[in-house]
Amino acid sequence: MTAPLPPMARLTDAFAAAAQPDAESLAQLAAAGFRTLICNRPDDEVPPGERAADMQAAAQAAGMAFAQVAVPHGPITPDLLEAEIAALRDLPGPHFAYCAAGIRAALIWAFASAGRIPTDDIMDALANAGLAMPGLRSQIDMLAAAR
Repeated sequence: MTAPLPPMARLTDAFAAAAQPDAESLAQLAAAGFRTLICNRPDDEVPPGERAADMQAAAQAAGMAFAQVAVPHGPITPDLLEAEIAALRDLPGPHFAYCAAGIRAALIWAFASAGRIPTDDIMDALANAGLAMPGLRSQIDMLAAAR
């Protein structure tokens, strides 16, 4: 019997955010159609064996592409945002992004999607996934206007 997929917030057909999965579940994610794993968790938050290099090796063994865009607790800088945009644009989807709880992964996705997906759709995706963050609307609108 195959173990269930890790719990995740499906924000679009091509993107999900979640808490960090264990390396063993990456084969399940690949079998479910995810083609890229995005690590939004800094290495200083996790013990050896669960750091980005370990997750990259496990993702590649499962046939997935990998990107690390380590989002700290604090402001998302323009460099981080550009790295997330590049990962979403350049690596094959669907994408599965993780951090400690999935919230930073969903947040940086929302900012990276500004101007590419209508703000209402971003806000609805977050709310439908149980991650309603109405205070983000003005920031997403501002980012969309700048693109």
